[in-house]
Amino acid sequence: MENIKKHNFGAGPCILPQSVLEEAASAVVNWNNIDLSILEVSHRSPEFESVISRTGLLVRELLKVPEDYTVLFMQGGASTQFSMIPQSFLKTKGLYLDTGYFAQKAIKEALFFGDTEIIASSADKNYNYIPDIQSHHTNADYLHITSNNTIEGTEIFNWPDMGVPLICDMSSDIFSREIRIRDFDLIYAGAQKNMGPAGMTMVIVKNKLLDSIDKPLPSMSDYRVYRDNQSLYNTPPVFSIYVSMLNLLWLKNNGGVSGIEKQNIKKAKLLYAEIDRNTLFRGNAAIAHRSRMNVTFQAVEPTHEQEFLDFAAKRGMIGIKGYRTVGGFRASLYNALSLQSVQALVKTMQEFEILRQPKPVGAESEIVY
Repeated sequence: MENIKKHNFGAGPCILPQSVLEEAASAVVNWNNIDLSILEVSHRSPEFESVISRTGLLVRELLKVPEDYTVLFMQGGASTQFSMIPQSFLKTKGLYLDTGYFAQKAIKEALFFGDTEIIASSADKNYNYIPDIQSHHTNADYLHITSNNTIEGTEIFNWPDMGVPLICDMSSDIFSREIRIRDFDLIYAGAQKNMGPAGMTMVIVKNKLLDSIDKPLPSMSDYRVYRDNQSLYNTPPVFSIYVSMLNLLWLKNNGGVSGIEKQNIKKAKLLYAEIDRNTLFRGNAAIAHRSRMNVTFQAVEPTHEQEFLDFAAKRGMIGIKGYRTVGGFRASLYNALSLQSVQALVKTMQEFEILRQPKPVGAESEIVY
């Protein structure tokens, strides 16, 4: 059977650089020649303390995190943050921007803890755009947004300023573009979208916001406990943190966030251009709000959907089936995905168009990247 290269467009866990995978694989057997696996080493050992410290420093360097913010490494995925945030900070009212599936999950959890108001929603058009936030005078405790909607394929490019703390779920576009940390009071992100393997969640939080917590909380639900114990209150997700460190080193050595953003823009433009050109496909998201990380699109003719999935799979395309509630296709263009993989998908789409709409005899079809 022919051994073909796989092009991994999966939405998460994310694609990782080959060099990172190789180094992590070596560490599983014998880490740093200490005759222990990274899976066996104590999280209290000096060796691992240096890993978690270095990972935090890399986060600070790559995202230019100010000194009055704390970087935390936690468990439970971004989904645990959906409840921790209102449990910690909701006193009078929490404001939420409803832009899709994961925003709805955050809203659902907030309702357990107090007054929760949806200030804008794009549900009216199946979440294919980012709604405007009108001027809203309130004594709310915070505004929660989701920067990139993995399932729907939309992304926020202009941050709202309502005069209240801004909290952002940045799980699927963290480290993919430059941001100004001071625009936010708390950012959280599951590692498995663009940072490392599943199991760890990163939180970047303003100390002033942490100091505003005025009630006792269970230790494992208290950001202050994680801060005061340098994310080592309990056994942390050692392997996920270690591989995230390797991935952040790779990012640093490949132009950092500014450099990778240029590559991500190039990849997204290439694929969206083909979606708009190709007669067999159409994009899902409003053009102004198209995600650079998760490109969602449909077959113009529904009967072509499975046929294209099979066609693409034979050419090594992995993970392009759309989420079950949306259907169609989704290509995730995370940092480690190469431009060559996007070119391969574009070529596959062009070949499928030629197959389904044969040209007259003698006509030439040019495939252009």
